[in-house]
Order: sequence, then structure tokens, then C-alpha cells
Amino acid sequence: MLFDKDGTLSHSEPYLLKLSRERINQSIALFKPGGTSSHLARAKLEDLLSKVYGVTSKEVHPGGILAVASKEQNLTSTATIFSLMGKSWPTSFELAQEAFHRADECLLKEENQQKTKKTTLLPGARAILKSLKQAGVLCALISNDNSAGIKNFLKENDLEQYFCHIWSAENNPKKPDPIAVQSLCNEIGLHPNKCALIGDANSDLKMALQANVSLILGYISGWSNPPKLSEQQFLIHHWEELTVLSQTNIPDNFNRT
Repeated sequence: MLFDKDGTLSHSEPYLLKLSRERINQSIALFKPGGTSSHLARAKLEDLLSKVYGVTSKEVHPGGILAVASKEQNLTSTATIFSLMGKSWPTSFELAQEAFHRADECLLKEENQQKTKKTTLLPGARAILKSLKQAGVLCALISNDNSAGIKNFLKENDLEQYFCHIWSAENNPKKPDPIAVQSLCNEIGLHPNKCALIGDANSDLKMALQANVSLILGYISGWSNPPKLSEQQFLIHHWEELTVLSQTNIPDNFNRT
């Protein structure tokens, strides 16, 4: 079973909202527009970054770049906004890198000050993972987060025992390339047509289809604004809708294909 992370297992929206706000604030602080219309330039920069990230003050668009893309892709998009604001590309990329660095430092400082263990697992996810493990189903996680972020999520939520492999943005290729799924399945030792994938983005579901995954599930309850999915075979609203049957409990008339 192949799982997406953000918006599927992880309730990532609150953190992503804080991250986007911090990146926008740091970008505005670094931009330093000159002239009497500087406040207008800052307002325009904030508006453009909010749109490209796919965020409002209250929610993250589940199909936006912040929700589905890698940090590298978000960085490039931020640099592109700086270039639209009149900066050269080398300067734009440097500004984006510094804004991201400062944002990460601010959030890390905040986390260290809170000194509390974060639990971001979506309701019902642990139960389904436990059921899969008890049934002998191998599980892997495929995400555009980096490997450190994935491992930290698994550790903070005590999920390491449930996953045999991970595939991150640092692997080549990264999702949504279908070869990413095929390569991950190869590491597990299974053909994609012996696997299932569950995710919250059409790009993930289409990737699974192109990789010949046999069972494709869409999950829509990880965001305030549920994603509009169309590439799945079955749609899951809540983890409680799934039941894992062991081999000994599968009815004789059950369709295994």
C-alpha cells in the first residue's frame, strides 16, 4: 500500500499556513522597494505570493503548489514572483533562498520554544495502518517532502514501524513521475499491479494509473477545502470507511481483482 503524506496521513494545513505566512513576511522584508509607492509594491508582492502558493488567511488550496509541490519547486515559484516585480533572476533566486531560510529559522525557533511533541496524524489513520500491518500488508510512503521531513513526521507520530520504505523529493525521479512509483515498488519487491495507492491530489492518482497500480483511492478530508478528485477508482471521505480483511477473513465470493 502506497500512501501520500500531506493531506492524506498528515493534517498539514495549519503548519503550511504558518509556513506560507512566514515566507511571505520574510519576502516582503527582503524586497525593500524604493520610492513613495513602496507600500503598494509590498501589497502586490504579498498578493502574488499568496496566489502562487494557493493560500488565503484561513486555508490552503489542496491543489496549490504549497500543498503538492516540492520545496525546490516552491522556491523557484517564489523567485519567479521576485522577477515579475522587477528583480534580475540571480537576485530573485537569492532573495527567495534567503526568505525560505529565514522562515525555516523562525518556525524552528517557535517549535523549540513550545517544547511540545507535535501530533499531526489525521483521525483514523493510525487505526488503518495498524490493521494493514496486522494483515501483513507492506506499506510505503511517497511524498514531495524531503527525507528528513518524512522521517520526522513518522518519528513524531510513532509511525516508523508501519512503513518499510519511503520515497521523497530527494529521490530521482520524484512524484508525480510514474517511474517514481515503479521504482518504489521495485524497492519493496512488488509489481505496481500488486499495489494500491491512496492520495489527495489528481496528480498522485494519475501517476498511479500511469504506473499500472491496480487500486487507486482518493482521500478528501485532509483539508478545509476538500480537493476535487476525478482520477480515483474509489473515493474515501474518512479513514473509518476502510476495513482491512486478512487473507483468512476474505469471503470465497470476494472479487480479488
